[in-house]
Amino acid sequence: MNRIVPLILAVALFMEQMDSTVIATALPAIAADLHVGPITLKLALTSYMVALAVFIPISGWMADRFGAKFIFRCAIGVFVVGSIMCAFSGGLLEFVFARFLQGVGGSMMTPIGRLVLVRTTKRSDLVSAMALLSIPALVGPLAGPPLGGFITTYFSWHWIFLINVPVGVLGVVLATIFLPEVEAVQPPKLDFIGFLLTSFAAAGVVFGMSVISLPALPPIVGISAVVIGFVCGFVYIGHARRHPAPILNLNLLRNGTFRASVTGGTLFRICIGAMPFLTPLMLQLGFGLNPFQSGLITFAGAIGAITTKFIARRVFAAVGFKTALLSAAFVTTVTTITTGMFEPWTSHLLIVGVLLIGGFARSFFFTGINALAFADIDDKEASQATSMSSVMQQISLALGVAVAALILETSTFFSGTSLTVFDFHVAFYAISVLTVIATIPFIRMDRSAGAVVSGHKAGLKRVAQLQPQLQQTQSPMVK
Repeated sequence: MNRIVPLILAVALFMEQMDSTVIATALPAIAADLHVGPITLKLALTSYMVALAVFIPISGWMADRFGAKFIFRCAIGVFVVGSIMCAFSGGLLEFVFARFLQGVGGSMMTPIGRLVLVRTTKRSDLVSAMALLSIPALVGPLAGPPLGGFITTYFSWHWIFLINVPVGVLGVVLATIFLPEVEAVQPPKLDFIGFLLTSFAAAGVVFGMSVISLPALPPIVGISAVVIGFVCGFVYIGHARRHPAPILNLNLLRNGTFRASVTGGTLFRICIGAMPFLTPLMLQLGFGLNPFQSGLITFAGAIGAITTKFIARRVFAAVGFKTALLSAAFVTTVTTITTGMFEPWTSHLLIVGVLLIGGFARSFFFTGINALAFADIDDKEASQATSMSSVMQQISLALGVAVAALILETSTFFSGTSLTVFDFHVAFYAISVLTVIATIPFIRMDRSAGAVVSGHKAGLKRVAQLQPQLQQTQSPMVK
């Protein structure tokens, strides 16, 4: 496998993921400089997520129309420009707009980076490639808080954004030299109505849930946005059935492995999105640690995530996707419940050990569902598949924070007290239930699913035995 391609893509995605998380630590300092409250400034976080939700659906069409390599480099450029504007913002509106521009670049980097990887990697090497590419999504949220706290404390919050400039320039140069050309094709005419509907649907849900859980605006605004988002989503379903080339092809969900990856992966990513939000808060507000101390502890999960890439391919080849994913989900559930049992006097070494194992298990699951999504998808449908999976990924990660915050608020409402360690315990237990529910699509999945990608020998034998039946029963899309 050519490791340079996933590593270049991973560097760009790491820049995006790191930037998205370090800003949370620096919010008070940025708010003080911009003369606004920290709660108000969280609109900047929301504007970034809204940009992702709006423009991810169009990323696949853009890659097909103008070439994936070209758009990927442009996306890095837009992200860097947005970073520079963030660093030099002098007011709230400027900062919110700059974050939105960063989101536009980020919306293209993530799905198109994955598309380039799928189209330039053999299916037998996809697990290893996805393991390398998945590291930023897991390391970024965990390494971001200590790095953000260090930069803000000992330098200035402006450097959080300015360090993206040399990294982005290096990414463009390396992509130009080493990334293979992915030929542009002539896609169908852009589904503009579908683009508007999916934009309002995704943005409404993301913005609405963010406002409800982090009420910088009256809650009715968030509720209204969520309702509008769901209405637009239902309208789009009818539109997609009638349109010959919808912006998000819902027919892909007829593919069993892709459907399992999207549905189960969405629920699991809510857990992934909630953990980096809940754990540092519990360590700081519940246990009395400072941001830098809590960041050093939560970084253990990132170390666990990194180790996955060394053995992921061999494990999936040995036991197959179904067994590996269910095992990883079980370990994740156990470590999440265990995290909900931590008390202020719990040994830090024990906490680090549990977070290390949890990060390892989540990384395994994350790598598996990313590779499984494309197991039965051909190159012609890859751009549509990346768009749909990326939309669901961003929505679920945003919902993870929103759901976790909502659980905390509900727990404190019924207890009638301020936030305590008990409230965090309740949140971790609730998130663990979501992890169990996320396994349902994979329990029903055949053991041979994705065998061509995983290299699972028993699965490949079963595929060979079932091939005559599959040729008669599968739709042309799956074939």
